[in-house]
Amino acid sequence: MLKDLLANRVLMTAMVAWLIGQFLKLPGYYLLHHKWKWGVIFSPGGLPSSHSSLITATTLSIGLYHGFSNPLFGLATAVSMIVIYDATGVRRQAGLHARVINEIMQEIFAGRPVPEKQLREVLGHTPIEAIAGIVLGILIALTYWLLFP
Repeated sequence: MLKDLLANRVLMTAMVAWLIGQFLKLPGYYLLHHKWKWGVIFSPGGLPSSHSSLITATTLSIGLYHGFSNPLFGLATAVSMIVIYDATGVRRQAGLHARVINEIMQEIFAGRPVPEKQLREVLGHTPIEAIAGIVLGILIALTYWLLFP
């Protein structure tokens, strides 16, 4: 079973794209904030969007493996559009709402203990972060399929 999973080129391309996307968040964070924050490797949001790189690499790999005229590629493209829209739209807005709610809570509880746990503010991606993830996904899929034909 593990051998079959490892032989699945589409799955392996997706996992490689996701892992590289997550680890590239560390230097991405450093370039933007001029400090190291190791936790960004395990967090949502940030540059590049590992959601976008994973789904883009998967979609391109399906096209390369099954053909771009295959209905499976069409389905993968539709799912990619939903994932990228969600990463840049819905999740981004949820993060902005969390920031406002946290600010309101701080004002309400001024002078009293503030709840230790705050809402997560970075849930989604900016369009630039999503585009970086898309480009990363394309590059990883093409590189993987060229290196392992």
